[in-house]
Amino acid sequence: MKASIVDLRYKMKDVLLALDRNETVQILFHGKLKGTLIPPKIETKKEIKDHPFFGMNRDDKESVERIMDELRGSRYHAL
Repeated sequence: MKASIVDLRYKMKDVLLALDRNETVQILFHGKLKGTLIPPKIETKKEIKDHPFFGMNRDDKESVERIMDELRGSRYHAL
């Protein structure tokens, strides 16, 4: 899509709709190209189970409460 400065001012909704359709928008000033708006690349949602830290303590035999007590240390029991 090509849009002039006036289009950017008065028809911004149409420009944004073109970006939603994954079109690039060329900005013209007095008929000369001044810039280009490029839509962002859409990243696919990643599943939490694909994260490397998910399930990293799966093989631990200790309870979560015991591990948290060790991490908190004496400051937890001082309260």
